[in-house]
Amino acid sequence: MDPALLREREAFKRRAMATPTVEKKAKTESSFTAPKDMKKPRPASAAPKIDATNYKTMTGSSQYRFGVLAKIVKHMRTRHQEGDDHPLTLDEILDETNQLDIGSSVKSWLQGEALRNNPKIELTPDGRYLFKSVFKIKDGKTLMRLLKQHDLKGLGGVLLDDVQESLPHCDKVLKNRSSEIIFISRPNDKKKILFYNDRTANFVVEEEFQKLWRAVTVDAMDDAKIDEYLEKQGIRSMQDHGPKKPLLPKRKKLANKKRQFKKPRDNEHLADVLETYEDNTLTQSNAVQEIKQNN
Repeated sequence: MDPALLREREAFKRRAMATPTVEKKAKTESSFTAPKDMKKPRPASAAPKIDATNYKTMTGSSQYRFGVLAKIVKHMRTRHQEGDDHPLTLDEILDETNQLDIGSSVKSWLQGEALRNNPKIELTPDGRYLFKSVFKIKDGKTLMRLLKQHDLKGLGGVLLDDVQESLPHCDKVLKNRSSEIIFISRPNDKKKILFYNDRTANFVVEEEFQKLWRAVTVDAMDDAKIDEYLEKQGIRSMQDHGPKKPLLPKRKKLANKKRQFKKPRDNEHLADVLETYEDNTLTQSNAVQEIKQNN
């Protein structure tokens, strides 16, 4: 090795030894040890641990169950309104609603109780499920037949909401049959009612009668005031209309009749025999008395 390098190395060591250095030490944290008497507070109620692998197979709450049921009913209504009227099994319904991962308890609840007793779900004889609509109508012809029956029987109109729920492609059918249907909004809740447009009952009202009809205001009058006004005008044709109050049956008064005691009717077929017997006894008694007086 080069002696010059060795000399430089030794000189460097001497300079390093002569230079003072400050060594930094790591701070040590003071550890506090709690006394043995003090106990750690426990939480009031520990939440149960939920495993991500089996949380859907656990016995679900009622809110989860009814959420599954509501999703099924909504899907069955939607497919019915789109024209799909073929029944489905429970597995097919769960597949279409993306709920195949529900637990066995929820599935048995749906099959044994929830879907069977739901008013919007109909169970077929082969164990399949259909949507149960308010009316059994499939097209415009069945809708018009329903409205005609309501008109003939005096049942009034049909709610638009019920028709939309029951009739597939309802908007298209109502648009094509708009000339045969009358739409009226109900004043209390603004819901639309459908009536059959009976064109045979259409007639022209004279303008004079229309003015008289519109001039009469009966908004602030009750039925009693209307009846009183009609009676003053000599009109009694409206007295038999409207709701009638049930009349209580009148009690019949019992007439105060004297009680007649009836004679016994025994041995009526022996009336003649008894009369002859009484006559004989009387004659015999009279003869005996005469004999006693003579003696």
